[in-house]
Amino acid sequence: MPPLPAALASGLRPPEPRPGKRERTRLQLVEAAIKVFSARGVAGSTVQEIASVAGMTTGTFYNHFNTRDDLTRAVAATLMHTLCERIAESFEHVAEGAERMAIGQRRYMWLARESPAWALLLMDVSAVAPELIAGIRSYVLADLRLGVRQKSFRITTEDAALDMIQGATSLAIRRIATGQARDKHDIATATMVLRGLGMPAGEAAEVARRPLPPLGVEAISATRR
Repeated sequence: MPPLPAALASGLRPPEPRPGKRERTRLQLVEAAIKVFSARGVAGSTVQEIASVAGMTTGTFYNHFNTRDDLTRAVAATLMHTLCERIAESFEHVAEGAERMAIGQRRYMWLARESPAWALLLMDVSAVAPELIAGIRSYVLADLRLGVRQKSFRITTEDAALDMIQGATSLAIRRIATGQARDKHDIATATMVLRGLGMPAGEAAEVARRPLPPLGVEAISATRR
């Protein structure tokens, strides 16, 4: 598994831990696993190596996680949290709900293009850990409601709209990550989703193809130019 894209890895951070040694130790193991997974891939890693990188014993590992799969889920949650935060920060200056929606979708597809293995890991884990998808949906829902208030979106129900967005984006991520997508599939998908939310075809296409705002280290580099 290749390293994470720099724009994501540079801002990698788990959710803020609650006070207590147990929580801090658990986060150390998650951070160690991210390093090992980045270097060797999930399948090529071992509990012993992860514990060693964290400066702990395997006994300590099993005090916090029952299996490596449990730890993998924790890693995925951390990555999902980080990606959501980085994406939200990148477009916090954008006032238009429709553009915010397009940026969010295209950034997840960007991850699929830049690091297919990590994107597929997140997708596979989300299938067995619904709380990960719930976290993303909260961001999407905020932009959906903004677009409705701005009269850009015309929807039947929020749940139906969220299901459409999630379904289209998830399938596009897998298509891109597995090398089956045509060029600019992210823009095409974002355009179709905006049209599905009630935007006219021409307006949806214009919004979907706007340049993505810088993310993570991209933003830092842009400010130094």
